Amino acid sequence: MFATALSATLVGLHAHPVRVEVEATRGPPFFELVGLAEAAVRESRVRVKSALAHLGVDIGECRIVVNLAPGDMKKTGSGFDLAIAAAVLAALGAAPVSAVAGVLFLGELSLAGTVQPIRGVLPQLLGARRRGVKRAVVSRANAAEAALVEGVDVRTAGSLQELLDALGGRGNLPVAQPSPEVSPDEPTSDLADDLGDVRGQSTARRALEIAAAGGHNLAMIGPPGAGKTMLARRLPALLPLLSTDEALEVTAIHSVAGLLSARRGLSRARPFRAPHHTVSEIGLVGGGDGPRPGEVSLAHHGVLFLDELAEFRRSALEALRQPLEDGVVTISRANAKATFPARVLLVCALNPCYCGWLGDGSGRCACSMERVRAYRAKMSGPLLDRIDVHVVLPPVEVAALQSSQRGEQSAAVRARVEGARSVQHDRLVRGEVSRGTNASLASRDLERVAGLCAGGARLLSAAMERLALSARAYGKVLRVARTIADLEGATAPSPAHVAEAIGLRVLDRGFRPIAA
Repeated sequence: MFATALSATLVGLHAHPVRVEVEATRGPPFFELVGLAEAAVRESRVRVKSALAHLGVDIGECRIVVNLAPGDMKKTGSGFDLAIAAAVLAALGAAPVSAVAGVLFLGELSLAGTVQPIRGVLPQLLGARRRGVKRAVVSRANAAEAALVEGVDVRTAGSLQELLDALGGRGNLPVAQPSPEVSPDEPTSDLADDLGDVRGQSTARRALEIAAAGGHNLAMIGPPGAGKTMLARRLPALLPLLSTDEALEVTAIHSVAGLLSARRGLSRARPFRAPHHTVSEIGLVGGGDGPRPGEVSLAHHGVLFLDELAEFRRSALEALRQPLEDGVVTISRANAKATFPARVLLVCALNPCYCGWLGDGSGRCACSMERVRAYRAKMSGPLLDRIDVHVVLPPVEVAALQSSQRGEQSAAVRARVEGARSVQHDRLVRGEVSRGTNASLASRDLERVAGLCAGGARLLSAAMERLALSARAYGKVLRVARTIADLEGATAPSPAHVAEAIGLRVLDRGFRPIAA
């Protein structure tokens, strides 16, 4: 007998449909699987045979051929087990052929027949919905993310026996339901990290607010203990909650990476990723045999924090240049090309020299100028040129540490950030710009919404000549000035806004010691 079921394989975040065809006939024991399947897929024969044996289904006198179509597309992962088992049951007559036809099955089987969760259920279901699939069955452990997909009747199975009973009309599989433990609208970031806990560092706090309001990349330069990491970890709490579409993108990426908790579905909290400086190029931007998303994609719509920037591999940092410019990572292989979104707010922390104490006034720095220049040469100039805001953090004064007075809390700053973001969104809705945040404004949009008065233009021209700013840095200054104006509710950037934006590019002034 012949039967078919549906499954899918992921290439990046894109789900490609796979038709599982099974032909079962009487004859010598034979179980063949074809269709350009990798090792994990080929091993499904063992898992499926063992799971069927636990159901009492004997295939000892059957010749079974499984074809995963189309045959020219590489199949990866263990998520085909459930579809293969369902189609085999229908081909053997244990279940109606019509009950599995047109149904998407996603799940791995244990040897005992338990349906195990798999990675990437959310993007595969979203892809199936675009193709017109109306019914799907997934592991019960994937129910929280599967419930996010509307327009598809998604059922969950805990075991192959449950599925067989449902296919035979002896029971019903439960509908995928969101987890009751976490509300879909509940922020999941650690909001205990409040900006009000930061002592001193008023300039850095202001830079953090500007970066959050306009989506600007930020670099913080300062000695150890100045609070660079503390400030970076408080940045997600200043950003608006994710919209529904943004949250779906973030959840899909984390699902593909296998980082999505079975207890939670959609989260509107901004992701925060802080990879160690030993991370490889593939770990940072993505790749591998899969390929899988890297840290820059896992931080999509959130914050990517690179602490000790000078210690990262040069090749890894150079690989970030294209994602920061385009907002996507494209990984090309001989037989496929995967694309992951990577629109992040980059925050870098770096020391002024090898020991970190240059210019702090303590006299502890023993680095020679040659050693200082060698340290700074480790950082990529083109990468630093893509960072909009640079700020120096001096050592925190003892009086500020001992003060009991809290600084302005994250909620108050976030309210101003949301106001500025709302202004930018309104410009997008009115068609004045083609992109949302000020940091991503195209050059033609920048000329339209960030035009300078005569005083501002003269000030920026003088800065260009004195600091030898690049054309990219010129645009960065205009974008930051536009954000400062948005925070203050101004219709156009004033000379004061331009002056503050220029002052927030200390790296263009030669990366001077902190005391300078």
